[in-house]
Amino acid sequence: MQIWVDADACPVVIKQILFRASKRTGMPVTLVANQPLQVPRQPQIQAVQVASGFDVADNEIVRRMTAGDLVITADIPLAAEVIDNGGQALSPRGEMYSPDDIAAKRTMRDFMDTLRASGIHGTGPSALGEKERQAFANALDRWLAKARG
Repeated sequence: MQIWVDADACPVVIKQILFRASKRTGMPVTLVANQPLQVPRQPQIQAVQVASGFDVADNEIVRRMTAGDLVITADIPLAAEVIDNGGQALSPRGEMYSPDDIAAKRTMRDFMDTLRASGIHGTGPSALGEKERQAFANALDRWLAKARG
C-alpha cells in the first residue's frame, strides 16, 4: 500500500502533513504533478512529473495505483475512478470519499460547472483553515492505522 497525491493543487500544508506521516510510519508517498516538485530527501517519498495537459496527472495516478492505496485529491472524478479501482480517496479537507456518496458529489460538481458555464458565479471553497487541516490529519492517521493493521 502507498499514498498517491494529486499534487498540482494540493495545499503545501497538506503535503507537509503527509511528509511527516511518511517519515513517522515509513509509508511510501508519491506526488504526481505536471510541474517540478520539491520533496524531502527520504527514500519513501518521491515526485513524478508528467506532461502538461488535461487530466494527465490524474490518469498517471489511476494507472499506477493498486487496490488499497490512498489517493489525496480534491478532484471528484479522480476520486470516483480511484474508488472504482479499489482504492480510497481523501480530500485535503479531511473528507474520505465513499462509494455511497461519490455519485452525488459528482452530480453536484457537474451541476456547479454548468452554472459557472452559464455565467452564474458562486463562491469557491473557503480557505483551508486549522479545522480542515486537523480533519485531514485525523483521517490520514485513521487510514494509516488500518493500513499498518
